[in-house]
Amino acid sequence: MTTTARLQRRVGFKDAVRHTGIMTQRNNLRLARRPELVLFSTVQPVMFLLLFNYVFGGAINLGAAGTASSDYINWLIPGILVQTAVFGATATALGLTEDLGAGVIDRFRSLPMARSAVLAGRTFADLARNSFVNILMLVVGFLMGWRFEQGALKMVLGVALALLFGYAFSWVMAWIGLAAKTPEAAQSAGFLPIFPLVFMSSVFVPVDSMPTWLQGFAANQPISVLSDTVRSLMIPEPALPIFGLDQSTLIWQSIAWILAIVAVFAPLAVRQYKRTVG
Repeated sequence: MTTTARLQRRVGFKDAVRHTGIMTQRNNLRLARRPELVLFSTVQPVMFLLLFNYVFGGAINLGAAGTASSDYINWLIPGILVQTAVFGATATALGLTEDLGAGVIDRFRSLPMARSAVLAGRTFADLARNSFVNILMLVVGFLMGWRFEQGALKMVLGVALALLFGYAFSWVMAWIGLAAKTPEAAQSAGFLPIFPLVFMSSVFVPVDSMPTWLQGFAANQPISVLSDTVRSLMIPEPALPIFGLDQSTLIWQSIAWILAIVAVFAPLAVRQYKRTVG
């Protein structure tokens, strides 16, 4: 056993937490030095918000959700928060593949640090970036006429659930990025499952406006569940899925989805990391 391997075996929980904090800081500083990445991660969700509200909003029928307290911008913002967090998770895959290609992870491997810190630091850094982008989305939405009508506490809970969902998806993207090994392959492989899930969800339109054969899947897939949960926390009379779930049920379903995704994909990402770096 090499000296580095022996040192890595001696790393305790406190050291692992400290190493994770260092890696999180490193990834955040690296992002701050690349303003083009910050610009892209903020411009894209703002464009989605502007396009869907001003271009498509007038043509979208909210049905039961179309009350005076629930116009389209109020419907759209909660879904956009979830979509932004999920799309933002793809940065995890790109960041890991860039570090792999540059040999940075090989250098980390030679240090007496917890191996878990590399993946955890990457996902926490992307959670911090997602938090900034979602706050920006709320500011832009407010300027466009969005108002939260259920109180500040419920709004904060809704934003927190959206961000935790994005964090869970970061582990999915970590696994994909380590398996893909190149930024180009990681970007394609990451967006491939996300796009259909987002557009076959209640992010932009009520589920009951979709074809009957699609409604069952659309109402119960995780992005719809999270979007409807955040929506139920922000507007008084949201159009919930066709099965009429109440707010507390939606919150518990959202938490269950977040925990299930992390429970499945975090071990997969760690195993793939060990296979990749040895």
